[in-house]
Amino acid sequence: MEPFLGMIGEGFLWAMGLIGLNADLMSRYGLRFLEGVWVTLQLVGLSIVFGAVLALPLAIARVEGGKVLSRAAFTYSYFFRGTPLLAQTFLIYYGAGQFREQLTDIGLWWFFRDAFNCAVFTFTLNTAAYQSEILRGGIQTLPAGQMEAAQALGLSRVLAYRKIILPQAIAVGLRPLGNELVLMIKASAIASVITVYDLMGVTRLAFSRSYDMEVYLWAAVLYLVMVEIVRRVWNVLERRLNRHLLVSR
Repeated sequence: MEPFLGMIGEGFLWAMGLIGLNADLMSRYGLRFLEGVWVTLQLVGLSIVFGAVLALPLAIARVEGGKVLSRAAFTYSYFFRGTPLLAQTFLIYYGAGQFREQLTDIGLWWFFRDAFNCAVFTFTLNTAAYQSEILRGGIQTLPAGQMEAAQALGLSRVLAYRKIILPQAIAVGLRPLGNELVLMIKASAIASVITVYDLMGVTRLAFSRSYDMEVYLWAAVLYLVMVEIVRRVWNVLERRLNRHLLVSR
């Protein structure tokens, strides 16, 4: 990873120098910014993947769970979608310290004492709520006759979901899922307030030592680059996964 960051760093420094940015500042903090980008990508990537795993049972519980499970899933979604991510991050990170003895007894304090782990955990819970609602919406837009037809062919509800319902629901929700990924990239800056040295954390550190507002310009440009890459990749993914819809038109 270090040689890779080194090569990117040299190109980054050269490009920034061409547009007239502070070369001395770039030489001191350029590589740190790239390391911050890597931490941001790890944070967002892990949160999105784990959130997707959690979102699936939540979405199905909303549709199929009956009164108890459906209301429990709704309450979860309502809380994490209705409260600020910053408050949730503080609640997990600082709140865990209030239960240090109990967490130590059950062998979990090693996880919650690390700021990065707390950020991933909080972001996972938050994005799972949004992803579950996107999946639920995708499932409920499909005709009920599809499940009935699948059961008439002898498929169980589990197999019908895996083979028929979920692939279509994901295709329907692909665009809002991409928007959620973009929002998570931008929201990841919140992790810097609990001492995670992601892109924004490195930016704050660089500013505290240099008092040069230019570092925030770099951060804005790097966030914009990440979002633009995701947007372009998602457009290609959406065209490929939904190409049958384009053909039918």
